[in-house]
Amino acid sequence: MSTENVKIVELNAENWYGCCELEVSTEQKEYIEPNAISIAQSKFEPTLKPYAIYAEEKVVGFLMYNSVQEELDAYWVYRIMVDKEFQGKGIGKAATKLMISEMAKLPNAQKIVVGYHPENLGAHNLYSSLGFIDNGDRFGKEMAVIKNITER
Repeated sequence: MSTENVKIVELNAENWYGCCELEVSTEQKEYIEPNAISIAQSKFEPTLKPYAIYAEEKVVGFLMYNSVQEELDAYWVYRIMVDKEFQGKGIGKAATKLMISEMAKLPNAQKIVVGYHPENLGAHNLYSSLGFIDNGDRFGKEMAVIKNITER
């Protein structure tokens, strides 16, 4: 499966249910809310932007970010997940790059932040490979890592 065929599509009537059916591996479940919860949250917090991740025209993942700035004067990534059957193929990384490109278009976008549990090594490896830096920011049990978006 090649990562050139990865795309992100705003959640819609055709893909929302497919996102609800996706699952992470058992050991990842304690780190992430089910997609149905995230999708419900996006209906009550309209600044949240949910997307389906496609690989070769199939829904294989889900992501969501906030389109208004929050703590650390940054835009926050709320969720990124790839179904357990499709993990380890570079899809999450490709989708995250596409998401960063979308987030970079937001007003005055200078920083993107994502929080995750320190023991979630998959998340840690993904974000560090994409240039997110740990400056020691902590929110509850989560560490927050920051990517500075260079001026375009």
